[in-house]
Amino acid sequence: MNAETQQPEYPYFVKIETSNGQSANVPIAFLTRQQVENFIQFDFKRLVEEAGIKGARIHVERATTADYEKVLGEITACLRTVPVKVA
Repeated sequence: MNAETQQPEYPYFVKIETSNGQSANVPIAFLTRQQVENFIQFDFKRLVEEAGIKGARIHVERATTADYEKVLGEITACLRTVPVKVA
């Protein structure tokens, strides 16, 4: 493949779990297949080592859709839970 050829980007769902039960979700990340591979092989391992965490796992799957309306709804619901400061 030519270096100038654009690789398609796809939405991915990423879930990271630690051995003590904590987890983090990244619902939409647009990446090429090569970026996903590099993230798992290099970046994730480096971040885990830097954090000093043992037994962290990552689950990556391609998202079926990137539903913009759903993202807006989730953000709205999250913002509604933030207490409002009255001046």
